[in-house]
Amino acid sequence: MTATLDPPRTTEHLEARTSKGSHLWGGRVFAGLSYGSGILILLVLAAVAVFLVIEAWPALTATREQLDEISWFRAESFLGYVGPLIFGTVLAAILALVLAVPVSIGIALFISHYAPRRLAQGLGYLVDLLAAIPSVVYGLWGALWLIVVLDPVMSWLSGTLGFIPLFEGYQAPAKNVLTAGIVLAVMILPIITAVAREVFLQTPVLHEEASLALGATRWEMIRMAVLPFGRPGVISAAMLGLGRALGETMAVLMVISPGLLFSFFLLKPGQHQTIAANIAAQFPEASGLSVSVLIATGLALFVITFAVNFIARAIVARRKDFSGAN
Repeated sequence: MTATLDPPRTTEHLEARTSKGSHLWGGRVFAGLSYGSGILILLVLAAVAVFLVIEAWPALTATREQLDEISWFRAESFLGYVGPLIFGTVLAAILALVLAVPVSIGIALFISHYAPRRLAQGLGYLVDLLAAIPSVVYGLWGALWLIVVLDPVMSWLSGTLGFIPLFEGYQAPAKNVLTAGIVLAVMILPIITAVAREVFLQTPVLHEEASLALGATRWEMIRMAVLPFGRPGVISAAMLGLGRALGETMAVLMVISPGLLFSFFLLKPGQHQTIAANIAAQFPEASGLSVSVLIATGLALFVITFAVNFIARAIVARRKDFSGAN
């Protein structure tokens, strides 16, 4: 029998094995860090939820007599207090979303498919810079400039379309939920635009060229190829903007006249208030049970935001199989 001899191990062979081992070790480290980061996010989220529940529990279990001792508490129960706040928060955020999403999609399409490259780059940088402006600056802009500009517009709306309850009963100055929605729309516009722009740029070139080769116009190509491909991304962008609008504080506090009503009068002042703005307004003078009440309203906002993001993820996961993205 002839013995088989192993081939001599050259320097190249040893280097290849060493390189392979280092790659495997690096992959394990990266996987461990990624796994640990995911667990850390869940732990932080759970810690925030536990903190909110513990701190809000005295307010959730307080009696009517205990709640009546709070000077600014004007409701029959805690649910009666937080209900109008939830309504005002959701209404202002929905108004902002309705105003911002069409404009954001238009700007994103202009940057990605219509504007010359140099103009598109400059406009893209400008839109991204809008996201860096502090919310208090938006609040000052809304309180000192936008309210004055909107006054004749809202007077005309109330006088012309006052038979519609939405536009009935306008009173100057324009410190109402519609003004707050407009300010929030400007604030979330750069977030939605930036995400939608990047999604539209990822549309396969072959899809666009095939549409144009079949005789489609540029708009028809966008409608048949770009928008279906980017629909999940646009939904995700809109939900990111909605999350920002739900939690915005200072800008809303500076442009709205607060009230605790379930009202669809968009032009009347003193009708609505958001949870975040109410916490910012009441927290400096709060103590004892009143702090628990405010934290309990924050818990309600936490639940709303979590539910919005959960629903958004479910919508995106359901629709991406039909969008052409895969």
